Amino acid sequence: MKSSSKKINDGVYWVGVLDWDIRDYHGYKLDGTTYNCYLVFGKDKVALIDNSYPGTFPSLWGKIVDAFEKEGRDLKIDVVIQNHIEIDHSGTLPQIIKKFPELELYCSAQAVNGLKNYFPNLENFTFNIVKTGDTLDLGGKNFTFISAPMLHWPDSMFSLLHENGILFSNDAFGQHLCLSERFSDETSQDLLIRHAKKFYANLVTPSSSMVINKLKELVSTGLVNDVKIIAPSHGQIWRDPSLIINAYSDWASGVCKDKVTFIYDTMHHSTQKMVNAMIEGVLSEDVEVKSYFLHEDERSAAVTDVLDSKAVCIGSPTMMNNPYPSLGDLIYYFNCLSFSKTGKTKKAVVFGSKGWGGGANKKLSADLKEAGFEIFEEYDTLNIPSDEILNECFEIGKKLGQTIKSE
Repeated sequence: MKSSSKKINDGVYWVGVLDWDIRDYHGYKLDGTTYNCYLVFGKDKVALIDNSYPGTFPSLWGKIVDAFEKEGRDLKIDVVIQNHIEIDHSGTLPQIIKKFPELELYCSAQAVNGLKNYFPNLENFTFNIVKTGDTLDLGGKNFTFISAPMLHWPDSMFSLLHENGILFSNDAFGQHLCLSERFSDETSQDLLIRHAKKFYANLVTPSSSMVINKLKELVSTGLVNDVKIIAPSHGQIWRDPSLIINAYSDWASGVCKDKVTFIYDTMHHSTQKMVNAMIEGVLSEDVEVKSYFLHEDERSAAVTDVLDSKAVCIGSPTMMNNPYPSLGDLIYYFNCLSFSKTGKTKKAVVFGSKGWGGGANKKLSADLKEAGFEIFEEYDTLNIPSDEILNECFEIGKKLGQTIKSE
């Protein structure tokens, strides 16, 4: 298959794969993604950084061939740098090794068993294990490796190419986004940050403390001064690293807006009426609101707004003494993401309609506390909310808005 590589810097080419069709991955919805991988041409050796999803080899190979032709070099990959073992980054590794059986493979110690597990034919393969501070010289192209465990898997690492000032960061700083443009400054910054925030919220939030520590490490060692470009394994390549580094610093530190995210489901529209009344109360305090109806909206979009909200309002009817089932999926996800690990505790209002004895509020409050939220208020009503009840919902929203503005 013929395909075209993209030169991103002197001797460095993007040879990744565009996946226009994928709609569900990593547990959330997306509008396509890219499997970014890169060729670096040194005087003595050529390195491939990461590779792509199983089944995508023809597109990847076409770009590799194209890059070698553009450089006027004989087709030979000497080194593979495997920054992360997950299958969307390593899925074509066996085909690369089959074509170049003498290549050297560099990865973290934690990556070795994972790669052998994915690809049993690598059981007797020789791995070059690297850690922070280790280096590799391709001949005028020098890498320093940086361990980055839990950003976002235990085996993850970064590779810094000094001469070009490129940090190959794998999943960190990425976005699940598929565009014809390759660089961050070639598209809408609002769109890009929104997708980067969704990526962070759904994948990186549990590792927020490690994000902070890694950013501090890059500063204290002076390595950050060498970074002119950040080339992640998904989405756009950042030609202004400060944009995404500052965003990561804010998200990891729990920096939030005066903002409330509503997430709810409803059976016969009673809880929905309470949502609308509560939203009006929050808006009366000039506080930003985002609202997600779980009957139609999906949780990965909702948690993207939870990330920089000071409070969430969770609405659910009671169903057989329990919350509506869609809320259970959300709460499990909250537990996975551990928003409290950003160092800031978010407030939560729990509310809804019940048919007789209730029970949803008690269960949701307990689960939200376990997930690290502070319960600001619980409120429920019997069947259809009256005007008086809706006025009380308005006041709850207003009080919540006043509270988060005062923080």
